[in-house]
Amino acid sequence: MNKRETWSNKLTYVLTVAGATIGFGCTWRFPYLVGENGGGAYVLLFCIAMIILGIPMMLVQNVIGRRAMKNSVDAFIVDKRDGSKISKFWRFVGYMGLIGAFGILAYYMVLGGWVMTYISNIIMHKFILSAPITKEYTEAFYYKNIEHNPLMVGFYTFLFVAVNWYILKKGIINGIEKFVKFLMPFLFLCFITVIIANLNLDGAKDGISFYLGVDFSKINAKLFIDVLGQVFFALSLGFGVMITLSSHLSKDENLIQTATFTGVINTIIAVMAGFMIFPAIFTAGLEPAAGPSLVFKTLPIAFSYIPFGGILAVVFFIILMIAALTTSITIYQVIIGVLEEKLNMNTTKATTITLLVIFIFGNIPSVLAYGPWQDILVLGRNIFDAFDFISANIFFTSTAFMCCVYVGWILKEDAIYEISNANKLKSPLIKIWYNYIKYVLPVIILVVFIAGLTTI
Repeated sequence: MNKRETWSNKLTYVLTVAGATIGFGCTWRFPYLVGENGGGAYVLLFCIAMIILGIPMMLVQNVIGRRAMKNSVDAFIVDKRDGSKISKFWRFVGYMGLIGAFGILAYYMVLGGWVMTYISNIIMHKFILSAPITKEYTEAFYYKNIEHNPLMVGFYTFLFVAVNWYILKKGIINGIEKFVKFLMPFLFLCFITVIIANLNLDGAKDGISFYLGVDFSKINAKLFIDVLGQVFFALSLGFGVMITLSSHLSKDENLIQTATFTGVINTIIAVMAGFMIFPAIFTAGLEPAAGPSLVFKTLPIAFSYIPFGGILAVVFFIILMIAALTTSITIYQVIIGVLEEKLNMNTTKATTITLLVIFIFGNIPSVLAYGPWQDILVLGRNIFDAFDFISANIFFTSTAFMCCVYVGWILKEDAIYEISNANKLKSPLIKIWYNYIKYVLPVIILVVFIAGLTTI
């Protein structure tokens, strides 16, 4: 059996995990939820939720992955240190994660196609942002080029999938690690460029005041539940990504440090995304509570009020594309890793089959959901939205819940042994974390799960 590849160093792993979590969750979903929920109150609760849910849950999946050093299905049935067997039933949790990964990729890649559609149309001057434009103009563009142009969206979705294929066929080290080391610094550079430009706008002060100013009257139980759900989405929890990535992590790495670094970086990036958006929104006098259409319909209007707005808009959408790419390659790797190890496939074959199957049975239906197949509804939603709802509200949370139960009630002392690097690391946080994920965290996740189902 070949020796399992491990990340070159801690920084590379942290960058890769950060890339996995800095996707549309940070750059698209987080800003519009902030806008819908009154600004700073949401931001404050998000930071709190990252501490009470995000980082502890990442540690759960890191323990499962690094302990087994196997794919996200077989990781659940590796014998304990004392030789006792773990029931084959637990592989079911891994398979749930695969279904969740399929569900998110089914629509996620289409969002990537939307972003590439915007980039190409702005560059080719088919979507002009050089003068103040109206909401009717952006809505007409969205209606014509996104909702009612499945051929164009399908082409760019295929192109986005092809870029993923090119990276993934090279493997987890020569492919994912190599490209993330280049993409992440470039992503930060683009972030800083847009933020600096926006902070010099006339409405920057009002935008920042809305974004960071906490109105405590906005804080309620529903808001807290919404924030907890966003942490699941933002950190790619519940569908095997962290299990897969940490299975390539050296046994000498400090899991507590790496999980903390990742949670902090994800929070910083999410907060930075707000600085890219709200100063521009308030400069243009637009409504921040635009919902999911904030980025695609409202923000282009704001860019039209900014000097060199067309260029900044391209940079912004490139940020979205790179963030989506660093996430999608790691989600794909969950499924690819299972095919490689369980069916003994080579990387190129496993990559091709994975991306092709998801494209045919997930991406194409999601593209058609806003056009020819718009009348096909699942749980009262079109196909695109149904993939989002089912994967996020059912598979993500239920898989995360089972992971907590597995670590806290099945692995028990083996989990402590793993997180302490074979008892070499001495910290009171280890015992606190273990009891927390055994008794408290499953209850929090269960509440999020039930709350999510009430929206059916």
